Amino acid sequence: MRPLIILISVFCIMSFTSCATRIVTKPHAVTVVKKAPRHYKIVKVKGKRYYFWSGNHYKKTRKGYVIVRV
Repeated sequence: MRPLIILISVFCIMSFTSCATRIVTKPHAVTVVKKAPRHYKIVKVKGKRYYFWSGNHYKKTRKGYVIVRV
């Protein structure tokens, strides 16, 4: 009788808790700069080329320059 009660209580506990969680994240707003200013500096970090100005690192894309975290 005791193992049956333990089995039923374990089943109830397991049925009320779920392993699945849903995390919803919103995409960050991406700012694209069409043209770099004259005073930018080229910085290499781990072999990748970034452009630095105004305290931010930018990566060159087809549409312009995008702020990245380095």
